[in-house]
Amino acid sequence: MMSSSSSSTDSQHLVSVVIPHWNAAHHLPTCLESLQRQTYPRVEVIVADNGSTDGSLELLARDYPWVRVLPLGENRGFAGACNAGIREARGAFVALLNNDTEADVHWLAEVVAAFERHPEAGLLASKMLLFDRRDTFHTAGDFYRVDGVPGNRGVWEKDRGQYDEESYVFSACGGSAAYRRAMLDRVGLLDEDFFFSCEDVDLAWRAQLMGYRCIYAPRAVVYHKLSATGGGATASFYDGRNFIYLLLKDYPGDLWRIHWRDILSTQLQITGEALRAWRGEAARARLRGQLAGLLGIPRMWRKRRAVQRTRVVDHAYLAHVLSPKPNQV
Repeated sequence: MMSSSSSSTDSQHLVSVVIPHWNAAHHLPTCLESLQRQTYPRVEVIVADNGSTDGSLELLARDYPWVRVLPLGENRGFAGACNAGIREARGAFVALLNNDTEADVHWLAEVVAAFERHPEAGLLASKMLLFDRRDTFHTAGDFYRVDGVPGNRGVWEKDRGQYDEESYVFSACGGSAAYRRAMLDRVGLLDEDFFFSCEDVDLAWRAQLMGYRCIYAPRAVVYHKLSATGGGATASFYDGRNFIYLLLKDYPGDLWRIHWRDILSTQLQITGEALRAWRGEAARARLRGQLAGLLGIPRMWRKRRAVQRTRVVDHAYLAHVLSPKPNQV
């Protein structure tokens, strides 16, 4: 039940769910109706609309009057839409949710319970399964490798109980991430220069450097229509660019000195694979993204100074929280 009609006491934290949206009206009913069924009693839902022209705003006004709608009038990307929603959010916890998802009825109750069990955690990763193959993972929390590659833990694996324990992970996938508002107030919001892709990893880097942990909550379940509203050449461009942005802005100097060979060899490997497949649109987009990443060195370097000054964790902690390259396992 939504908070506007709840009689719950003020001792229960309000949770704000922010949904970035652009021209995907057909996804909204499944997503919003799953939020309306949540067992957690104090929820507000905010849809930040990036200038949709497909009737989304009309659908929301007609069928979902309990949803707070932010008509942004332009496409601000995933990061810009999420930030607009977060700024309007009133909850002690803020959850980001893709519009092409269905949340389990206990999702937000489990999110809040996990945060209460882990006061050291500033961010939380849900258990994301594929919408049409609900025994298969999208992610069980996200990792970041020492060679500068982020990824989804458990992606494409069958769910056989291997990720059923609460554990610390590096990052939470932005498609179902939850954050303490108090942490966001200190660490800051998503970096809108990332626009689409890796903005969640950048936020996790900043949080980790400031000493906040990320907890994976296996009972907080969300089903995702993977790549239903993204992917292809667009994702390839932003992945190519933003992997480099992360290295320039967030990756600490002491780790660079140890892993620079692995970092450079991995980037060259990505370039080589794209060159070999250059006839494909996604491969060419990846190359353009890498070039854009290099051109962004001055901007990211200025941001780097501010980020690294906030660091309170030591080298041993970061070495523990990062994942090795596959051939180092």
